[in-house]
Amino acid sequence: MAFEGLSALKDLHKNGDITLYATTVLVKDASGKVSIKQAAENGPLATAIGMLAGGMVGLLAGPVGLAAGASIGGLTGLIFDLNKSGIDVQFVDDVSTALGAGKTAILAEVEEGWTVPVDERVGKLGGTVFRRLRSEVVEDQAVRESAALRAEMKQLKEEAAEALAENKAAIQARMDDIRKKAQLMQDQAQSRIDQAKHEADAKIATLEAQLEQASDRQKAKIEKRIAEVKADLDARHAKLQESARLAKEALSV
Repeated sequence: MAFEGLSALKDLHKNGDITLYATTVLVKDASGKVSIKQAAENGPLATAIGMLAGGMVGLLAGPVGLAAGASIGGLTGLIFDLNKSGIDVQFVDDVSTALGAGKTAILAEVEEGWTVPVDERVGKLGGTVFRRLRSEVVEDQAVRESAALRAEMKQLKEEAAEALAENKAAIQARMDDIRKKAQLMQDQAQSRIDQAKHEADAKIATLEAQLEQASDRQKAKIEKRIAEVKADLDARHAKLQESARLAKEALSV
C-alpha cells in the first residue's frame, strides 16, 4: 500500500499538482518491528530521519508510542531533535497510533496548493492522510532565549557592581554560565542559518526541475511555490540573525 501511495504522490508531483521534496517509507511487521525501507534525502524531513532513524523506529514500534507522554523517558532528546527540524511531535504521535502491525506509512515533505489531489488519490488506495505544517517554533524560541540571556546578563552585571564581596563569586559564576549559553546560542543560530539555506536550495532545485516539465497550466503555481520558499527562507534567516545578535550582545555586556 505504501509503495502504491508513494507512486501516487510521484504522479501528482509529475503533473504539478504538488511538489514532493522528500519521502521515507516505514514498515511495521507482524511482530511490531519497524524498519525504514527508503530514507529521505532533502529538507527538514530528511534532517529528522537522519538524526532519528533509530529513535523514530523506536517511537513507532513502542507499545504505547508517544500517547503515554511521560513514558517516553530517554527519548526526550530525540523529541527535541524532531522539534529542531520543525516537525511536530504530535504528528509522530498520530502516525504512531495509526501504524498497526503489518502496516506501512509514508512520511513525505510536500508543498500542495490544496488538499484535494492528495486526499483523493490516497483515499482511493484506502489510506489515511495526516498533515502538519512545518513549525517555526525553533526560530521564535531561539530569539526569546537569546533575549532572555541578554537581559539576565545585564541585570547580573548591575548586581555585581553593588554586591558584597561574599556574593560576587556566585554572581560571577552565573555570568560565566550565561556566557557559555550565549556562545552556544550564537553558534546554533549560524548552524541553523546554514541548514535553512541548504533546505531552501534543495527545495528550489526540485521546483525548478519540476517547472521545466510543467504544463502552462501548472507553471504559475510552481513559480508561486518558489517565491514562497524564498520568502520562508528570508523570514527564518531574519529570526536566526536576530537570535545571533542578541546572543552576541549577551556576551559583550
